[in-house]
Amino acid sequence: MGGFFGAVSKRDITLDIFFGVDYHSHLGTRRGGMIIYDEEDGFQRQIHNIENTPFRTKFEKDLTGFHGNIGIGCISDTDPQPLLVRSRLGLYAITTIGLISNAEELVEQHFSRDGRQFMAMSSGKVNDSELVAALINEKESLLEGILYAQEMIRGSITMMILTPEGIIAARDKFGRLPVLIGKNEDGHCISFESFAYHKIGYEDEYELGPHEIVRVTADRYETISPAGDKMKICGFLWTYYGYPNSRYEGVNVEVMRYRNGEIMAAEDKRRGLAQDVDYVAGVPDSGLPHAIGYANASKAQFARPFIKYTPTWPRSFMPANQDIRNQVAKMKQIPVPELIEGKKLLFIDDSIVRGTQLRETVEFLYECGADQVHMRSASPPIMYGCKYLNFSSSKSEMELLARQTVQSLEGEEGLNHLEEYADANTERGQCMLKAICERFGFDSLGYQSLDGLLEAIGLDPECVCTYCWNGKE
Repeated sequence: MGGFFGAVSKRDITLDIFFGVDYHSHLGTRRGGMIIYDEEDGFQRQIHNIENTPFRTKFEKDLTGFHGNIGIGCISDTDPQPLLVRSRLGLYAITTIGLISNAEELVEQHFSRDGRQFMAMSSGKVNDSELVAALINEKESLLEGILYAQEMIRGSITMMILTPEGIIAARDKFGRLPVLIGKNEDGHCISFESFAYHKIGYEDEYELGPHEIVRVTADRYETISPAGDKMKICGFLWTYYGYPNSRYEGVNVEVMRYRNGEIMAAEDKRRGLAQDVDYVAGVPDSGLPHAIGYANASKAQFARPFIKYTPTWPRSFMPANQDIRNQVAKMKQIPVPELIEGKKLLFIDDSIVRGTQLRETVEFLYECGADQVHMRSASPPIMYGCKYLNFSSSKSEMELLARQTVQSLEGEEGLNHLEEYADANTERGQCMLKAICERFGFDSLGYQSLDGLLEAIGLDPECVCTYCWNGKE
């Protein structure tokens, strides 16, 4: 996906940008970038590939070349950014987060006739931030341009624009991602993650509403376009993407995950499932707090039957090749034989998307002597590829495990019954669970219900995006 951080201050903010962006490294693995503005020396920019080397390591050597009191930076899972844009609206820098599902259509409709050329990336696609800037530049001011770009884009786009006067931050149209403002005695910062600025001395000041646009300077922030009245913040922020210390719309990630696990345990007890396991465990790392909540509520003992070895291995989804991702995931799993041999284990993962590593994980546990392996997903079955963010986006929805299983059970007719398949209380739901258990070798499988997930988040259900689970926009 991606994350960003910006700051405007009465002092040099290079280190604030450096550490603030670094604290978003869990949100992306491909590119990192920083742009700092100094009144005398202008813009300084650097972008690095961070696929095999962390942001902090790549940028440490660049710090002596940066100076200024305004800056933005980003972690990106897709495009190289931030970009420096020279236009009739002036010279500015831009960074974006989100997904533009109609990018090719926008290029064809708006720019093909005037001979405009876009810098193609290695994939051949247009850089989303460059496309957003081109749309902004169609209008007479940055504010008009931002509103125009967000209106034209299908999908979701959140952005920061750096000018010599300050930073303009715009939350996406339906607030699918968060934007927060922090404050200290010298100025303000703008961030995706709240903990990122807490750690470097800023306090909570303001959280943008959906579609809201603010202008931020060292002295103040002001709303220059009001928030909309409809929000659809991504539910996966709590179950998977968000860092444990973060809060979105006032709801802490770690606390939500404990509550989510407790709700799953209560449902298993109601249905009489997996009540005699020896240990409850989480698939590291984001599955751990869900498992702690489950263990506390079920009175089963929490344990870590295998540990993820991270000092040298990168995140398992980083390599482009799926076989390499699977091998890396396998190499990272270091067993604790005393907690596996002869034991009945219940594992909780944050979600089950494609299921590409599930079989190897189960085989790994049985090879280590496990007696039983039960699997729980802290999220409902994913039935639709996300069209608003990069999570669970697929070339085909048939890459999703739940959809594959429905197709194998009932063919095209199954498309008319996806809601039933997602509900473990229905006959179709039980058939799907049984089929996945047989395919992967689980002794039992359970998904958190959508109602249970929404209860754990605690916001008005109408304010949470649930498209990937139920297809409702």
